[in-house]
Amino acid sequence: MVKTIEWAGGKVMMLDQSRLPLEVRYIECDSYLTVCEGIKKLWIRGAPAIGIAASMGVALGAQEITAGSYDDFLGKLEPVFGALLATRPTAVNIRWAVERLRAFLERNRQESVLRLKELLIAEAKEILEEDIRINRAIGEWGAQFIRDGDTVLTHCNAGSLATGGYGTATAPMLVAREQGRKFDVIADETRPVLQGARLTAWELMQEGIPVTLITDNTAGALMKKGEIDLAIVGTDRTALNGDVANKIGTYTVAVLCKEHGIPFYVAAPLSSIDFSIPSGDLIPIEERGPEEVTHIFGTCRIAPEGVKVRNPAFDVTPARYVRAIITEKGAFRPGDIRELSRPGPDLSRLRIIREP
Repeated sequence: MVKTIEWAGGKVMMLDQSRLPLEVRYIECDSYLTVCEGIKKLWIRGAPAIGIAASMGVALGAQEITAGSYDDFLGKLEPVFGALLATRPTAVNIRWAVERLRAFLERNRQESVLRLKELLIAEAKEILEEDIRINRAIGEWGAQFIRDGDTVLTHCNAGSLATGGYGTATAPMLVAREQGRKFDVIADETRPVLQGARLTAWELMQEGIPVTLITDNTAGALMKKGEIDLAIVGTDRTALNGDVANKIGTYTVAVLCKEHGIPFYVAAPLSSIDFSIPSGDLIPIEERGPEEVTHIFGTCRIAPEGVKVRNPAFDVTPARYVRAIITEKGAFRPGDIRELSRPGPDLSRLRIIREP
């Protein structure tokens, strides 16, 4: 699997995904501000991956702090938290990472400042390793939905590049392949930044999984012809009622699947479920710059100068279009997500298996 991010030599090494597939280049981040820049400029993207980046950014920022006490140290760390939280508003994993590290520091407040800096590095590394384990588990629960001979549609990129490893939407594909099943994948291009064309197609080819690239407006025609058996996508935030926010265009795919009787699955680590938001209507949607739409890679203009542009980076798919949400704890119907927020849920009762 492609290595997206790692802590090495006291710095954060980040794969610059904006250059893929033409160039494989790692950026050396020696400041938390460079990590923030990488998240904003999509050097690194995908909810789990930017959560990992945020945790490493906190650890990196902590190394620059001189403080004589825990309270002093935490106070000086606040601007680091704030800068990372301000990078991208839709994906919940940045907030999840920051809150996890806040709680981690509080549990270790008796330690010296020097020790706290060391512990933050260790915790950031653990978040990366934990993400790989979680994604593997998502793959094991999700592989049951892929049968021999299936053609799987996926939207945007929710592979290893979007996580610490295995991916979310691609994890069931990798595990199904390991289990000996033969299937094909269709990746749509995912305008305007072309994550499907640049990243998903490239990544699946690296893994030796047969993949066909289509334009975003081709999926419906292929569904009508019976050429797509199921869809699996990732998510940047899942609401309490099972609504999911994912890359713009996901809602369109889900509606098409519903119309054609095709199961639409969402792969989501529990860390991306926001139990504080009752519905997807309350998920903030990031609006990105017009140049992503008017230009290709910021250089070649494809639209008339001065044209008005709307460029929401995400849309919300209502729970009624989602067959199941696949997590590291099992695959669940969207309506059962609320149960996962309660203490001691009976997961064996809530889990679903492949439907006929």
